[in-house]
Order: sequence, then C-alpha cells, then structure tokens
Amino acid sequence: MKTIEYEDLGRLNHPFFDEYKRTFSRVLDSGWFVLGNSVRDFEGAFAKYCSVSHSCGVANGLDALILALKCLDIEQDSEIIVPSNTYIATILAIVHAGHRPVLVEPDIETYNIDPDEIEERITPKTKAIMVVHLYGKVCAMDQIQEISSRHNLYIVEDCAQAHGARFKNRMAGSFGDFGAFSFYPTKNLGALGDAGCLVTNDQRLHIKAATMRNYGSKTKYLNEMVGYNSRLDEIQAAFLLIKLAHLDSINSHKRKLADLYFRNLKSDYILPQRHSDYYDVFHIFNVRHEKRDKLREFLLKKGIKTEIHYPIPPVKQIAMKGVLDGFQTPISEEIHQTTLSLPISFCHSEDDVLAVTDAMNKF
Repeated sequence: MKTIEYEDLGRLNHPFFDEYKRTFSRVLDSGWFVLGNSVRDFEGAFAKYCSVSHSCGVANGLDALILALKCLDIEQDSEIIVPSNTYIATILAIVHAGHRPVLVEPDIETYNIDPDEIEERITPKTKAIMVVHLYGKVCAMDQIQEISSRHNLYIVEDCAQAHGARFKNRMAGSFGDFGAFSFYPTKNLGALGDAGCLVTNDQRLHIKAATMRNYGSKTKYLNEMVGYNSRLDEIQAAFLLIKLAHLDSINSHKRKLADLYFRNLKSDYILPQRHSDYYDVFHIFNVRHEKRDKLREFLLKKGIKTEIHYPIPPVKQIAMKGVLDGFQTPISEEIHQTTLSLPISFCHSEDDVLAVTDAMNKF
C-alpha cells in the first residue's frame, strides 16, 4: 500500500537542491553571514512581489508580528482585535507586545474574521485589528479597512499562510500598516529553517522595524531604541530568493490540486468557499466533517496522512488561562472540532489527490 504523506519537505525542496547547493557555496565563500547582500536582495524582491514599498527580513513569523505591534507605538495594555480560531502565535504576539487580545469569531464559511462582528468588540481601548489570512485566503479587507478608517485603528495582517494570495487583485500584506510573513518550511514560500519578514508601504515604519530587529541600531554600537535580535539569516534569505522565483508555480500547482478536490469529493464534506474576488493559494486545504476523527483514522488505515489545523482553539489552551477568560467562541470551537487538512503539497501529484478523494468517497 502506497503511503501518501501529508507533507514531505525533502521531496518538496528536491527540485531546488542544485540551486541551493550553488547558493550555499556562494554565501559561504563570501564570509558575510548576517544582514548582507542576500537579505537585501530578497527584501527588495519580496517587496516587489507583494506590491509594497518595503520589506524587512526577521528571524521568524512570530517576531514579525511582535515587531509590527512594537513599531506602532500603541499604548501598553491596549486592546487588539484578533480572530478566535487563529493559530496561537497571533495571540502570543499581542501578549508579548504588552496588549490584550480581544477575540472575534470567524465567518463559518471563509474561516476568516467576520467583519460584521468586529465593531461589536471595539471599545475606547481598541487600537488595532490583527487579521489572519487563514489557510491561504485573504480576509474581506475592503470592509475591514473601512472599519479601521472609521475608528482610527491600525491594521496588522498575519500573512503566514497567504504568500501570493489576493483579494480583488491586491496582494496579501499590502492592505495594512504592516504585513507579517512566516517562511516556516511548510509554507508555500518556505525556508529551510525559521525565517520571516515584515512588509509595509510606510517608510517610517520600515526604518523603525529594520532598526528594532537589529538591537535598535542603525549604526554599529549606536543603539537608538530598545531593540531585539531578530534578523533574517543570510543563508535562508538566499534560499528564499531562489524559491520566490517559483512561488507562482507552487501556488498554481496547489490550486490545481485544490480543484481536483472540489470536483471529485462527494457532498458529505464541507469544502472551502470559493469566490471570484479571492485568489486562494491553499497553504491548507481543509474540509469539515462531523465525524472528523473517525475519518482521519479511516484514511490513515489506507496510508493517507492528514493534519488538523488546529485541534485545540486558543481559548482552550492552558497558556491562555487568565488571558482569554470570559470569551465565548462556539463558531471557532465547531471549526476546531470538525476540520481536517488534506494533502496538498507542491510535492503531491494529481494521482495522489485522486487517491485521497477516492478513499474519502468510500467513507
């Protein structure tokens, strides 16, 4: 019986190995390993790709979110609106930045924050909305921008799952004051280790982020602010620059696999919503089923591996005791209890996906 892995990072990166090896040798020979040409070149290329003015490489996606909030100079203990079904990193960033996360439920069809619910949570202490483009679908940013403008709120986009995704032909990361990206290895644009970046159209914010990531220093040994050590690694930047050239092909491949799921899965499954305003990149292809755990076990017996994004909602996490007390999140909890992520990697073939759909249709 053939095993279909949920993800295989070796196979995923194999097409780029020769370029990686040549690039690694070049960086090694250069003798420059921190904030050098590779980081600068990647920052320029990624900013252009995202249709923004500036990009600032940092150590990982969580740091990108924390630094975004720190750079906005929001008064401590302010309220930051965030979706209730996000990965916990989004909420951790708010806590680490010294603010209070305020949970807003998602739209049950898109899984992204429900714009119609945001205003109910706005108080005089609310200073920002941290949206999350979950699974590779951009949020309904026209409504969210209108709300933020009317209430004078910052917008930080968590784009960790949305590299190359678009809403009404605008790129993820180009809507807010900051867009924060993770390049964790499983992402559509994944490094070979931890990596992240911030993008923005605001030059002042960009300079501040670039200073803050480097001990608060623009000039060596001259520290202008209380900063961090969160710099995109030179080698990872070089690898990312290689893969960035292939990102559209990666996204296109995943969209083709997603289309096979849409065309072939029986109606028992709740599938992701599609709409012409959205260019989804399917970092994750999730389905929902009331017997999710039995379905997952059934597929595993047939050699098909799946994942759950995410099994425990943030409000139920031990670490969030005392942080998220009092929030009622029934929609989020329904999603967490029924969602299942299917294989949809750059390394998977159409035959792999057809094998998955065939097995699922027999459940």
